Amino acid sequence: MSHDPIDHDFERGLQNRRRILGDAWVERSLEKSNSFNAEFQNLITRFAWHEIWGRPGLEPKMRRVIVLASTMALARWEEFELHVRAALLEPGDGGLTPDELKEVLMQASIYSGVPAANTGFSLAQHIMAGIGLAGEPAAPGDAVHPGVGREGMTRSLPSLHYSVRAPRNGKAPRKTVVLSHALGCDLTMWDQLANALSLDCRVICYDYRGHGSSDAPAGPYSMADLADDAARLLRELDSGPVVWVGISMGGMVGQELTLRHPSLVAALVIANSTSGYPDEAQAMWRQRIEAVQAGGLEAIADAVMGRYFSDAFRAAHPATVARFRRRLVTTGADGYIACCVAVAGVDTTARLPRIAAPTLVIAGELDAGTPLPMSETMAQRIPGARLAVLKNASHLSAVEEPEQFAHAVQQFMLGL
Repeated sequence: MSHDPIDHDFERGLQNRRRILGDAWVERSLEKSNSFNAEFQNLITRFAWHEIWGRPGLEPKMRRVIVLASTMALARWEEFELHVRAALLEPGDGGLTPDELKEVLMQASIYSGVPAANTGFSLAQHIMAGIGLAGEPAAPGDAVHPGVGREGMTRSLPSLHYSVRAPRNGKAPRKTVVLSHALGCDLTMWDQLANALSLDCRVICYDYRGHGSSDAPAGPYSMADLADDAARLLRELDSGPVVWVGISMGGMVGQELTLRHPSLVAALVIANSTSGYPDEAQAMWRQRIEAVQAGGLEAIADAVMGRYFSDAFRAAHPATVARFRRRLVTTGADGYIACCVAVAGVDTTARLPRIAAPTLVIAGELDAGTPLPMSETMAQRIPGARLAVLKNASHLSAVEEPEQFAHAVQQFMLGL
């Protein structure tokens, strides 16, 4: 019987240890081995670095995050420093960027306490400075939540509430993207997509007049009014040409904005929208307006949720539906009615061939509010437009199928 002289568990652990901590650090540790501590070095190499780090169930980056949070919580600062340095110096996908490290420390601070967080940030900054990754000077009062962005109100009237997320990678924005919400919603409906796009893009979200925290001047409004509002906002924010992503009413505003202010739109995404309603649909809008005038938004809330979300989604995600219902019924009735007039009167079909911006039209497979033929009309009439149909999606497709929606938008943007 042969006996392999190589201890494979030790070798596997040593390989993982080198990959995670770097050759230089491991060599220094091994050089310090002697008859007193060699067995301990063998133990941790086989147990920690093979038995635990060698398990394929988690990616190395996730294991790094767990180690950093645990050592911070337990005040194991020597081990913490070791893994911070290794994580920042890792050249591959298993390392952490300074921004990712910051998020680990922010998360761990809630559960470890402020003293541990102070020490963790202090040690991390010392290490970063030593390896040439020191952060830029910044005032705490100017800091904003990256999942919300910097909020503001336009100086011009009616005043519009908006948020601007800067690129989290710290570089110049790849694109500026505007996310434009649906009737009866507000800018928070875009949080998931906005945070995904703001990795490398500047992302602007805003509330229409009559919605959210924006002003609600006396109506009725026209689609031209809403498009001119958007143009004012973009000029105040000095945005340059943007990628406009609009859903439902937001897609209608995007069409009108591109036609009225073509220099402001570099590319256009029209989701779950239309360029015009037939007579019977316009009658439905008149009925909706009359219902709100008589009984407030509560009178139409359940019917609107039925159009916004599929039966399956409403059954599986009642809390999400309840959130959108609450947003609808707390919207001012006058502003909502004024926007209904604008939506009912949308009429861009004959002008669509004048749109020169690259365009993606997104439709929901189950959308009864703006059925697929409406999207097909827009895709056919806008020169070079593409059509994407999202499976299992109703009217608010960005909420029902966020991954599909984000993939369609991101793939479109990659091709610009």
